[in-house]
Amino acid sequence: MDWILIGIAVSLGSGEGASAAAATGLVAEAQAPTGKFTTATEVRPILGATRGSWIALRDYGGQDLLYVTHLLAWRCGLAQLRYGINGGDLQVWDLPPCHAGTASPNALLPEDGMPYLAFAAGSVDRVEIELTYDDLSVDTAAFDRAQVMMP
Repeated sequence: MDWILIGIAVSLGSGEGASAAAATGLVAEAQAPTGKFTTATEVRPILGATRGSWIALRDYGGQDLLYVTHLLAWRCGLAQLRYGINGGDLQVWDLPPCHAGTASPNALLPEDGMPYLAFAAGSVDRVEIELTYDDLSVDTAAFDRAQVMMP
């Protein structure tokens, strides 16, 4: 199955331009498929096909919790993740390291921190996401509260 996904990834090639990424000082990484989904070439098709699952919003304990668990699960092919709330400036979400020396480099370990941020209850109406892949291509999406609200 992994080789099928890698084949799809290689055939799709690069994504959008890198003008925004270049301005941040990020450097493109080599795109040799690893079979472990650690490059943009490997993760871009998956994230493109699962765009609607990039984030989730939960009203819990008197707070809005913004989850990026899905994106963190494919972070080894990302150089940067930025988010904006309600049309505000995009902020960098610090990505945990890729665990390259393990069998599951994209695994989230306890020391990687929580996959969510907390905001005041009912305050998050819209979320913008900007992904910069490790080949410096950029992908964006915007979500209204109702689209990503967890039951």
